[in-house]
Amino acid sequence: MNCLFVGAGAVARRYAAGLADSPLSPAAVCDLDPDRAESFADAAGDADDDGTDAPGARDTPAVYADLEAMLDAESAPLVVNLTSHAAHAPVTRTCLEAGRHVFSEKPLALDPTAADDLLDLARDRDLALGCAPIAPDCDAQRHARTLLSDGRLGDVGLVYATAHVGRVTEWHERPDSFLAVGPLFDGAVYPLSVLVDWFGPVARVRSADAVDAWPEREERRPEAPAHVEATVEFADGPVVSLRASLYADHRSREFYSLECHGDDGTLYLADAGAMAADRDAVRVRGGDRDSVAAPQPRPRRERSHLDGPERLARAVDRGDRPRASARRAAHVVAVCAAIDAEATGPDHTGRVIDGVDAGGLVAGVGSRSAPTVRPSASGGPDGAAIRLPPVGFGCSRYRDGEYVDRVESVGTALDAGYRLLDSAELYGNESRIGDLLASPGTPDREGLFLLGKAWNTNHGHLREACEGSLSELGVDAFDCYALHWPDAWAYTEPLRELAERPVDEQERLAFPETGEGERATADLDLADTWRDLAALREEGLTRTVGICNVNLSALRDLVAETGIEPALVQVERHPYTPKTDLVDWCHERGIRVIAHSPLSAPGLLEDPVVSAVAEETSATPAETVLAWNVAAGVVPIPASTDPDHVVSNLAAARVELTTGQRERLDALADPDFDR
Repeated sequence: MNCLFVGAGAVARRYAAGLADSPLSPAAVCDLDPDRAESFADAAGDADDDGTDAPGARDTPAVYADLEAMLDAESAPLVVNLTSHAAHAPVTRTCLEAGRHVFSEKPLALDPTAADDLLDLARDRDLALGCAPIAPDCDAQRHARTLLSDGRLGDVGLVYATAHVGRVTEWHERPDSFLAVGPLFDGAVYPLSVLVDWFGPVARVRSADAVDAWPEREERRPEAPAHVEATVEFADGPVVSLRASLYADHRSREFYSLECHGDDGTLYLADAGAMAADRDAVRVRGGDRDSVAAPQPRPRRERSHLDGPERLARAVDRGDRPRASARRAAHVVAVCAAIDAEATGPDHTGRVIDGVDAGGLVAGVGSRSAPTVRPSASGGPDGAAIRLPPVGFGCSRYRDGEYVDRVESVGTALDAGYRLLDSAELYGNESRIGDLLASPGTPDREGLFLLGKAWNTNHGHLREACEGSLSELGVDAFDCYALHWPDAWAYTEPLRELAERPVDEQERLAFPETGEGERATADLDLADTWRDLAALREEGLTRTVGICNVNLSALRDLVAETGIEPALVQVERHPYTPKTDLVDWCHERGIRVIAHSPLSAPGLLEDPVVSAVAEETSATPAETVLAWNVAAGVVPIPASTDPDHVVSNLAAARVELTTGQRERLDALADPDFDR
């Protein structure tokens, strides 16, 4: 889409940096400074060194010094308004009156009435109106919103919000605009926009104060207060303690941070204005545990400043006229204006937020009365592949030759953001996990995918085994219930709370032997057992069924004989034993594959090929092997009791492997691999 740029200063250069790969085509640029406009036009035109157009280059945009002249001469339907703070509202109004869609830099206006009038004008003219910041739609902020939505923090009652813009006279080439508006309408817009996206509209400013802190050596001084502190109350959410400052250094420990305190835990977002989700951007603490990093389990994606106008342009092309981001921006303007009035006015009695159309701003994830919006972890309709996170967490107690308590590590995994827990009655710790899931600071049931497994001794007692596991976990149904192995062994007794029994008794019950010391088997047909397992799905004890540790030949025969396909197959999988044929067969049918023991093959993490690929990707060998599984659409379920490893294993989903790197790891396949 052709577009027009108004303003060619420092922020415009950030937008121009993305034009080479953008569907937006700048037809013209307008700026009061001809040199700045020419510089922007040259960069946007993508001319090569000798001044001739490079292959595929855009035409150099026309340059104007008068906005109305540009609007009269150019027919481009979209205007990107990158002028100074105070000019945003009048420039946007002029462009809307000329029948153009507008995307404006923040703030939308400096006055709530002006912001409201712009929304009315866009609505009356049937025009799209968007406004920065795009921060609420960026990956770190969306990831934090997801973590807030799953209930682990309980009701969020208090938030600390920081906006340390810093000494603009030291780091900005043209600081006058910042000095004129102060830190509220520039810096505070970032955390406030994210909080409004998370929690809905602000009801009132309870209190505010302004401090004229500024170095005496500085010749240029802020016209607005340099430092503002306020207490802001959301209509259906937390109270926010906000600090916005031109005096506090932007390189200080807190920049644009948000710290959310709930009844049951805390969440910390390092930068509310971040354009990408770095590994440690979010930290979470649930219950009485220490906080841990909660990495977004997807590759890092850097947003461009152009994402906002590009999204607006795509919507316009579809025939839509979005104004949601402008509506949010107008509400933020009203909040900033109320804080400013409370901080600088003669009376300090608190101010209700009104006078701005806040329609469409609904109670968000931290709402005390509205239902939270949670991502669905369980599967879709029959015939559709179940939805799983890229990495899950194994809950087996067997570690390095002995049984260990896993409850603390499972709690750490939940805080870090794992959404799939792999449990089994053999592990003997389902009651402990159930206690954890029922305690404060853990996600709501709807936010988790729970996989349970019936042990070999219970193939003839599947209902008893399933109901026992559900009772210990304290849940109504599994998301998937699976056969741990295809082999049927002699029944001993219900395997309840194995972890509470002596080890020799655990071994006797789980691994029955004949009088001759051989494995005591049961004469049960696998197909009949599989039908019995499927019956549990029909009775509502599990949403889907699965099978573990099965080879492709046996799986094919089982499905052919019963006509029942599993939703999930779990096998040992890593580069030494990739089981490519089984994975391909399952994926062709929409069956998800889970990789157990993805890191424990002897020598795997010291393998020279694994080490070389890890070094190339700036990842650990463990992260590299897990990323290899993720790249194949297989969900690895590593287990660890080390908090750092718990976090880094989840972060492995952020590692992107090239085709060549995957092929080098594929080449490690060993047909003779055996433990």
